[in-house]
Amino acid sequence: MVAHLIRLKLLLVRNGLRRSPWQLVGIVIGALYGLWMLFLAVVGLIALSVVPTGLAGTVLVLAGTVLVVAWALTPIVFSGIDLTLDPARFALFPIPMRQLLVGQAIAGLIGVPGICTALALGASTITWARGVFPFVVAALGALLALGLCVVLSRLIASLAAELATSRRFRDASRIVMIMPIMLLGPGISLLARGIQGGGAAAISGSAGILGWTPLGAPFSAPADAAEGRVLEALVKLIIAAAGLGLAAWGWSWALARALESPGSRSGGGRTAGRAGAGGRGLGAFGWMPATPAGAVAARALTYWFRDPRYTVGLIVVPLLPVILYVSSLAGRAHRASLLESPFIISGPLAAFVLAWSISADVSYDSTAFSLHVAAGVKGRADRLGRAAALLLFAVPAIAVIAVLPFLLAGDWRLFPAFLGLSLGVLFSGVGLSSVVSARYTVAVPQPGESPFRRPAGTSAQTLLVQFGGMIALAILCVPELVLAVRAALTGDVGLAWAALGVGVVLGAGLLAGGVALGGYLMDRRAPELYASLVKAG
Repeated sequence: MVAHLIRLKLLLVRNGLRRSPWQLVGIVIGALYGLWMLFLAVVGLIALSVVPTGLAGTVLVLAGTVLVVAWALTPIVFSGIDLTLDPARFALFPIPMRQLLVGQAIAGLIGVPGICTALALGASTITWARGVFPFVVAALGALLALGLCVVLSRLIASLAAELATSRRFRDASRIVMIMPIMLLGPGISLLARGIQGGGAAAISGSAGILGWTPLGAPFSAPADAAEGRVLEALVKLIIAAAGLGLAAWGWSWALARALESPGSRSGGGRTAGRAGAGGRGLGAFGWMPATPAGAVAARALTYWFRDPRYTVGLIVVPLLPVILYVSSLAGRAHRASLLESPFIISGPLAAFVLAWSISADVSYDSTAFSLHVAAGVKGRADRLGRAAALLLFAVPAIAVIAVLPFLLAGDWRLFPAFLGLSLGVLFSGVGLSSVVSARYTVAVPQPGESPFRRPAGTSAQTLLVQFGGMIALAILCVPELVLAVRAALTGDVGLAWAALGVGVVLGAGLLAGGVALGGYLMDRRAPELYASLVKAG
């Protein structure tokens, strides 16, 4: 049965490649990137084989812990659960639990991340080729670490998918899971600054503590073996094995629940219905204009604050200035002002995130888009309503974020330039998103599904559409960008005000043009859009 599950996984991957050539392109690009990262890892592991044992152990414990944590969190926050072997699909088959666990665990390694991780962990034995016993301990540790990566990621993903049917959990989990990952970069910067300031002893002490946890024990045991601490090495292997066993038990429990009640994981048709029935008032429908564009805007505004797939952006945007501010503090000693740090681009970056978030809004509608087609909603009204819903809260939010760097620095000379750049990026981005979403559909989680889920299919096409759109947006914003950069370099207040004028006027023009062109494309391609959404659903 285990072999059958593995063959099933390979067959599904092969059929996906045949169905979509873009997915093949994505796998090739991912494989090349994975091979490059694997090459760097192997070079580093070879270099560690000639450094002192203590230093090699510290580096591997820290890197290994990050690897395990990344396996546990990244599939939830960025990719989602692999739907090709969703446990709910096996509910009607009498497959023994142990075989299902083993089959799904091995199938989880089929892919670029799994293969590269397995090879990198196998290459870690090179570092400990300092004797037979350290090499054997390193090999056992690598196997335990690989198992922990896969099982822990499956456990957390299963629990998240089980709990994601609760709206309160979805809202809280997004904050809890996204914030640490987004703050990881600034944390590393502050950590590096601490090391330069004499914090190497603290880093070594932290690695020593992590070495006695299941996350770091498989990477710390070989160092103990190389230094002759046989008992400590064996105890750490036992700790790693116990952590793997506990994670496997938790995954087995979550998998059993999914098999017993497969309907509860599908998300929220009935739950959403009950929640809607218990709601009070008309919300935005009660005060928006009684026009087609007003109705679309009211629906879109409701989605922004109630659909988990949209609200992720509302959580990310307030974190951006925090991240940039912390990063600026990490290098403050080399700068005379906060305005010489990345903190100054908080406004334009937040504007980009918000503007580009509606580039897939038609794809988020899924088959519900048929209501627009059947009702004969004009494309211009659809595009205008969706853009208005976003701009209603995005304009004040971007203005506040753009003010922060200058307020904290106490220097307002360049404020008009970066306010103009922020508004230009926002308006131009909304206009471009209005065109992109009317022309292309991309793979997104379906309505009612967990936002953590990763849809199978055209992931490479989605990547290319998004990347191409970002390049186009950068080109559209060149005029205000050039003026803002020249104002920053020369300190010319006149250029700063010119950047504000150009950003607002040009951005508003591109917004109007994008709404008009997007409406024209939607009127012409509405049946094709709906057909592609039905195929994706």
